[in-house]
Amino acid sequence: MQLKDRHTVEGGRERITLVPESLDDLWHLAYVLEPGDLVAGDTHRRIQRNDDQMRDTGGEREHMFVTIDVEDVEFHKFSNRLRVSGTIEDCSREDQLGLHHTLNVEEREELEVEKHWQPDQLDRLNEAVEATDQPDVAIATVEEGEAHIHVVQQYGVDEQGSFTATTGKGEQNDRGRDELFATLADALARMQADAIILAGPGFTKQDALDHVTEEYPDLQDKITMVDTSAVGGRGVHEVLKRGAVEDVQEETRIAEESELIDELTTQMATDEKAAYGIEEVQKAVEFGAVEDLLILDERLRLERAGEGEWEDVDVNELVTSVEQQGGDVTVFSHEFAPGEQLRNLGGIAAVLRYRLD
Repeated sequence: MQLKDRHTVEGGRERITLVPESLDDLWHLAYVLEPGDLVAGDTHRRIQRNDDQMRDTGGEREHMFVTIDVEDVEFHKFSNRLRVSGTIEDCSREDQLGLHHTLNVEEREELEVEKHWQPDQLDRLNEAVEATDQPDVAIATVEEGEAHIHVVQQYGVDEQGSFTATTGKGEQNDRGRDELFATLADALARMQADAIILAGPGFTKQDALDHVTEEYPDLQDKITMVDTSAVGGRGVHEVLKRGAVEDVQEETRIAEESELIDELTTQMATDEKAAYGIEEVQKAVEFGAVEDLLILDERLRLERAGEGEWEDVDVNELVTSVEQQGGDVTVFSHEFAPGEQLRNLGGIAAVLRYRLD
């Protein structure tokens, strides 16, 4: 993410000019933008011509710069875009004011965002800026008969490929083993990842490493091996818990979330320094006891939009109180397993400085 300009406008709002540079950046924006924000950017809009001499063709598309009063935001990771919908607040054509329009925001398209920025939203933008220089990481997990490739994104972990083969003793099964390793090697080479973590149980991953580096010597310096008891999603979770990703990325959102949710569940199991659900967390905030506040991104967004379930709770005030008390606030992605665990706890929880009776 690039932040190009930032200045205060009327009513205490701030206008920030930014350029999303990746799918991760678009995902961050999906949880920063909310109803009532003003978002401006280049777009094309179909214009109906009021000309009796022209045949009705359903309108012509015209390039224009518009400012949208945001009503809805949707992140479409499979089409690599963010859809920002609302009514046109400002435009070079006055006849378009007040009409509904959708900005399809893609990578490397400059945007202006004007809003009352919350501290955690600014933190999220800064996180996206810092993440620009972090390497792309692929996690390959392999055992006899199967291999999987996942890519670490800021919004979660995406599975990029899953391969199976018949392996074991015998010439035919040896051939199947070589084919599995060859398929894995080809896939990793095509991805052009900055770093690769090769994980799995037993010695199979060493044989896979030998095959991959023989076929693609340039990959050798990119690969780190990690022992795990499983492959696939479970294996990836083990890799994250062991901090292997952090060795190649100074700070990884998912690794941080995994560590925090593990600490929370440990405290819950001993009935010690933990609170979950909005009522318990509110109580902990009132006592100044929150060390780490865990809140789900989609829950935070709903509450800020006035569409949530937490009656008489000002979520912005709650977050600010924790920060003023010296606590840390982590907004969890609902796309990954720790976020799913947090959702099951009501979308909000806290690791405490001390136990509350």
